[in-house]
This record gives sequence, structure tokens and C-alpha cells, in this order.
Amino acid sequence: MTAIAVHDLSLIDADARAQLLVRAETDLSAILPKVGPIIEAVRTRGDAALAEFARTYDKAALDPDRIAATPEDFDRAEARLDPDLKRSMAFAAERIRRFHERQLPEDMWLEEMAPGVMAGERSLPIPSVACYVPRGKGAFPSVALMTTIPAVVARVPRIVVITPPTPDGGVDDATLYACRLAGVREVYKSGGAQAVAAVAYGTQTVPRVAKIVGPGSSWVVAGMRALSDRIDLGPPAGPSESIVLADSSADVRRTALDLLNEAEHGPDSSAFLVTDDRALAEKVADEVEVLWRHMGPERVGYSRTVLSGGRGGIVLAPDMEAACAFVNDYAPEHLIVESGNAWAYLPKLTNAGEVLIGEHSAISIANYVLGPNHVLPTGGRAKTCSPLSVFDYLKRQTIGYITAEGYPGLAPHARRLARYEGFEAHANAVSRLREGGEAP
Repeated sequence: MTAIAVHDLSLIDADARAQLLVRAETDLSAILPKVGPIIEAVRTRGDAALAEFARTYDKAALDPDRIAATPEDFDRAEARLDPDLKRSMAFAAERIRRFHERQLPEDMWLEEMAPGVMAGERSLPIPSVACYVPRGKGAFPSVALMTTIPAVVARVPRIVVITPPTPDGGVDDATLYACRLAGVREVYKSGGAQAVAAVAYGTQTVPRVAKIVGPGSSWVVAGMRALSDRIDLGPPAGPSESIVLADSSADVRRTALDLLNEAEHGPDSSAFLVTDDRALAEKVADEVEVLWRHMGPERVGYSRTVLSGGRGGIVLAPDMEAACAFVNDYAPEHLIVESGNAWAYLPKLTNAGEVLIGEHSAISIANYVLGPNHVLPTGGRAKTCSPLSVFDYLKRQTIGYITAEGYPGLAPHARRLARYEGFEAHANAVSRLREGGEAP
């Protein structure tokens, strides 16, 4: 077997097993103290601080008066892009829009609970949102599509995009085109914790918004955590992570390809093959070495770092029951099931942001053009959190309507419960005092 790390669950103790569940974003103790001064600088100095941090952290030549992308920037970006790329982006946008339109709840529903008694819900868009599009180790126009299109579908009145500037102080061309495809016109050049601070407080150029969504580095996650009392947060989406669950029937080449998919994102990613078959594990490890020959040195370096360390590699389980249990404890962002009988495992897999089943369900297709959102909960939060969706851009109100016919059937019960809890005004509100009489 190669230098890929092997973690045998039958040989390690509980502490070592628990350590395998730790992600880069889990422990932010070293970063959180450093984001405080960044946030304070943006709060007090606004655009000037954003330009300064762009020069320091992004190595970008950005002036305070160039933080907002202009209509001319959008036009130039569209003109420079390859036509085939634009067609593929439009293809993806149509499917993302179609999927999220299917998620939309009805604007309002009312149910007759009893004669003269109606109760229901009303769905409304949130007032504003910032969509964070990372750019640290590449450009990610797909994130722009995935975060903005559901907001447009949900009819959010103000949608802005924040993304780190390019070295020349611009915005990635494909990201701008993605925003245009979605119908978003406000794009601001800022990344990291400073971008979170900008939309949490507002600057001379960047508006303060109600919520921020999108994936980001540990610095972005730390900024969101530090500012959670100032701005609402979308699903927790930190550095990329995946598990490939495979049994003895898995195809070696496809399993190796899937294992490398998320491992190449960066050294802070996490990627595991979880299997009960040692022979398969050895063959997959050898195949990864072959596949590395078809990748550039940067991505090979990232994936080697991930697969040879404590946040990646091969997890050998004593059986597939134990393998599924490890997956559920880990609660991965992406879960790929490689098996000739993959559907049989689905009932056992309760914790994952997405589950991809079938030999043709490549994670890349899901990431770009399948339609479901690829902004998924990370850091184990798939146990309680869901993928980004139109629901993240909506709020609900409950609606009640009680007629004179329905009131007498409810009031005595409400009055009795209010008195038990010691709330006199509550009881009076549904007593004869409501009609100007005496309380019973």
C-alpha cells in the first residue's frame, strides 16, 4: 500500500477514532483571536480597511473606491469568456433553477381546525442576503450559481455577492457571468473574515444585510462565528470534506476517482475511503498513485497532504455495519456509495449532506449540473443541518383566524391553561372581560 494513511478501526482506541472525526473548522481557537482585530478595523474604517486587507491577504491591487463591480466589469467578463464555458454555465443555471423552484412552498396555506377556526402558515422572503463566493485556491463560479439562484427563486429583494478580488483588483470573469445569469447585479470585492464583517456592519460601499450564506475557509467560518450576533448565518459550510463508502463489489477506478475529488480542494480538506475490504483498499491506494500522474503538481500536493494525514486516507472497518456507523458519526458533507448494491445501504445512512448512489453519480456532476445545491453542511453538522435551499432565503409566519362561531370552543381551554401557569392577563383576555363583563 502507498503512503496514504490507513486507520484500522479494530486497532485504534476511542480517542483515536474520535480524532478522525475532527475537521479543520472544528477547532478555530488559533484563528478566532486573529479575526477580532480584522472585524474591528472593518467596523471602524470601512472601505479603507477592506482595501488594505485585500492588499495584505489577497495580494490584490484594490483601491477603496473600486470595491464594487461596475456594469462595465460585467460586460468585459462576458465578452472574455469562452462561449462553450458560457453554454455550460447556462446549462447548470437552468437545472439549479428548476430544482430550487420545485422546493418552493406555497405562499400561504390555511387549515380549518374546527368550525370557525383557521390556522396556517405564510412564507415570505428575507429582506436581504450576502452570498459568499470563495476564490482562495481557484475560481468558483458554480458557488455563485448555487447561492444566488435559490435567493432569486425565493424573491429576496436585495441579493449581493462578496468574493475575494483577483490580483489586479478585479473579479473572476466566470463569477461575474454567473451573477449575471442569476440576475444579481451587486458584487463586492472582499474575502475572508473582513468580507463577513463588511456585510454584518456595512461600509461606505458594501451594504449591511440580514444574512450570509456560502462556503469558505476556516477564516470565513471564524468570522461568521464571531459575528453571529450581528448577522444570520446560512448552513455551516467550511472546508470541503467527503467519504466514499465502498464494499468488495466497488469498482476500483471509480472509487479512487471519487476519493480524490474533494481531496484536491486544499490541505484543509478531509477525504476518506471507508470500507471493510482490505484488498479493495490496497487496490484503490495504488490506483490513486496512477491517477496522480494525470493531475498537476498543485492539486497532487493538496490531495497528498489530505490523504496522508489525520483528516483523510482509508478507514478500515471490521464490517459494513461498522463502516456505516462511522459514516453516521462523521456526518460528511459529501457521501458517495460505491457498491453493486448501493441502494441497500441508503436506509442505514442517516447523516450526510448529500448521498450519491449509482456508478454514474459522479460527485462532479452533483457539484455542477445535477441541480441540488452543493453548499452542504460541514464539520459534522449534517447531523442536524440541511443543504442550502430556498428555505434558507424564506421565513414563515403563522396565521390564525377565529370567528364568533369558533371562539367559544377554544376560550375555556385557553383560560384554564393560562390560570394554571399563573398568567392572569392571559386568562382575562379570553374571559367575559373581553366583552366588558365580569371575569368568571
